[in-house]
Amino acid sequence: MPLLPSLPDDALVKDVYPLNPEMFRHWCIVEETIMRGPSEFTAGEREVMGAFVSRLNACTYCWSSHSEAAKHLGADPGPIDALVEDVETAPVPEKMRPVYRYLKKLTLTPYKMIQSDADAVLAAGWSERALHDAIMVCCCYSFMNRFADGHGLPSDPALFAMRGKRHAEEGYVSQYAVETAAD
Repeated sequence: MPLLPSLPDDALVKDVYPLNPEMFRHWCIVEETIMRGPSEFTAGEREVMGAFVSRLNACTYCWSSHSEAAKHLGADPGPIDALVEDVETAPVPEKMRPVYRYLKKLTLTPYKMIQSDADAVLAAGWSERALHDAIMVCCCYSFMNRFADGHGLPSDPALFAMRGKRHAEEGYVSQYAVETAAD
């Protein structure tokens, strides 16, 4: 049940955005750029990363929705639980392993990030821009996890098959067309 009395019992992100439409109009553009803009990572891979960060943060709302989006974009979110348990033994491509190690450490113990964490990603063949993109996905989902849980949005995974499809097909800006008084 949402924590703000003005929100409906079945509130979704779209129900919260109108509380501050000007800010969220800009946020949607930032989120769209992070998740769908040019990157060495596919949109599906970024959705898996977002779902992974959300799972680490125990945000069922975002984990469920973005796991579904990853599926619709042709990526396999199946290894997320294994990644949470142990990145080293999870069934993921070897090149992705240092990226997931980086995301896990940045999510759970960001104060412990050191040069060798970045060096491992770069040594796996990823560019600095790719590492930056992974960091931005982590930032995006850390924000959205606190957003969803802070507002008390319902987190029943059964609700999110359609949400994931919309993320995959519509992206972020058009799905959350937030209008302001200036529009």
